[in-house]
Amino acid sequence: MRSCPWRFSPLGQSVRWPLLLAVLIFLLYTLPSFIKEPSTKPSRYQYVKNIGETSGDLLQKALSQTPILGQRTSVHAEAVQGNGALDIQPKPTGHTSGASRKAEASQAQWQEGGSMPNTATRAVLKRQEKERTVVDTQPPRGQDKEMASVRSKELARQSQDMKTSRERKDQQGTLTTIRTVSAKHQVKAATTAKALTTESQKKMLTTAGAVSTRMRKKAMTTAAVTVKEKKVQATPPPAPFPSPTTPRSQALKAANFKSEPRWDFEEQYNLDVGGLQTTCPDSVKVKASKSPWLKNLFLPNLTLFLDSRHFNQSEWNRLEHFAPPFGFMELNHSLVQKVVTHFPPVPQQQLLLASLPPGSSQCVTCAVVGNGGILNDSRVGQDIDSHDYVFRLSGAVIKGYEQDVGTRTSFYGFTAFSLTQSLLILGRRGFQHVPLGKDVRYLHFLEGTRDYEWLEAMLLNQTLAKKNLFWFRRRPQEAFQEALKLDRYLLLHPDFLRYMKNRFLRSKTLTTTHWRIYRPTTGALLLLTALHLCDKVSAYGFITEGYERFSDHYYDQSWKRLIFYINHDFALERTVWKRLHDEGIIWLYQRPQTAKAKD
Repeated sequence: MRSCPWRFSPLGQSVRWPLLLAVLIFLLYTLPSFIKEPSTKPSRYQYVKNIGETSGDLLQKALSQTPILGQRTSVHAEAVQGNGALDIQPKPTGHTSGASRKAEASQAQWQEGGSMPNTATRAVLKRQEKERTVVDTQPPRGQDKEMASVRSKELARQSQDMKTSRERKDQQGTLTTIRTVSAKHQVKAATTAKALTTESQKKMLTTAGAVSTRMRKKAMTTAAVTVKEKKVQATPPPAPFPSPTTPRSQALKAANFKSEPRWDFEEQYNLDVGGLQTTCPDSVKVKASKSPWLKNLFLPNLTLFLDSRHFNQSEWNRLEHFAPPFGFMELNHSLVQKVVTHFPPVPQQQLLLASLPPGSSQCVTCAVVGNGGILNDSRVGQDIDSHDYVFRLSGAVIKGYEQDVGTRTSFYGFTAFSLTQSLLILGRRGFQHVPLGKDVRYLHFLEGTRDYEWLEAMLLNQTLAKKNLFWFRRRPQEAFQEALKLDRYLLLHPDFLRYMKNRFLRSKTLTTTHWRIYRPTTGALLLLTALHLCDKVSAYGFITEGYERFSDHYYDQSWKRLIFYINHDFALERTVWKRLHDEGIIWLYQRPQTAKAKD
């Protein structure tokens, strides 16, 4: 049989040898890849061996430091016994549990004393072998990263084992049921300690107040966190409204209430103690005291006016619970104080009774003139002027309507908004200033911030260019000309306004989200004010049954329908005026109506 090279005899000599050379070069390059090189990396057995040797070295180092650790543990135990406190402070070491630490403490005692390992020690050794196996199953790179942490944990564990063994020797026979308590349950540890029955434990329990500062801080922190968690989880019940003297961190805001807030001191009003009493037998006050409806509503001795004597911090704190015009909620304290303190005290709240001769039984009669269209062509002007006092309000146009509304004015009631509107709208109709006269008194119903800004500008004789009524562009004093005297300029007390709202004109709007904008009309406030100043009251130009047939105002040049705005309750006011009239408390002008004498 021929050799292999001669099988290529059909090939030419020029082709055969280059082909063999190429095969030889291919074998030289590919042959080393089929030969396995010896591994230079350590095997898994070597890793286990290295860990065992490292653990042994660390254990020997820990044993060499045993006297120092034991000395520290003894000092700590003596301090605990000396203080008489139960030290339940947890001492975590790495991630080992309490049971594993006990087993490791037994192992430390065996190594220190040289005795044979017991069952617990064998369990510890088995656990360590399992931990080594877990470490060994990690890839080589992960094992390299874990070596440093394993060594530090091992050293810390051995140190803790020696400390635990010392504590057990020193406290043997005294504390047998102490268990490590986690930081979340430190507060419950005191309750558990009460179940201890031995005499020595009772002694330590009586001195539990001497717990270390570190434990107290952690316990307080835990308790605070627990309370906080309870507040988050449980929905707190609605807190009762505070008393007027309760200090608050934040000022009350109307936007925080979905309806008008009702306080437990809602019906507490500033009373005029020792005020003058009427001697008129037919006085409104006498009739109200005999009325089944009014005898529990009508208060004849209320403080009517706000002045420097009736404003202080206590009153501010109380009235701050009520929204204007019934209180000071959301108002600027410095602004209100600066304004109110300029007004001198009113000598007598019942100022009309004070004007009567001493011992007089005269009945003070008053006519309150509204601006309703019912007065147009009424021809009651002379009847109005026949009263002792005449009350008017807002756009009280007299020129050209003397036969219907009269000519006299004793009291003029207004708000800053109603007055500025009247001056701007009715200026060309003859209402260019408030009613003037040396005997005229001005009743200012304070609606809110713009009224106090009006008063500030009036006292300083400045314009309202940068205030809520900036569009007025005039000085408030111009509306009073030379007739402005503070002893005749009266501010109605917020208590009095709230009393009128609560007891006479409590609208259903107050139970809705629109509660904040509701208030009685200026005419209603003026009429009820006269009811508390006069003995007999006649009301003209107020809403009555059949109001649809009349224009909005008596001075309207063309007929205008009365619009019921949500900030007022005209229907409620109509009902109240009719009832007061029916019970003989007031006399209400109504049309058409047959002539009959007034009460």
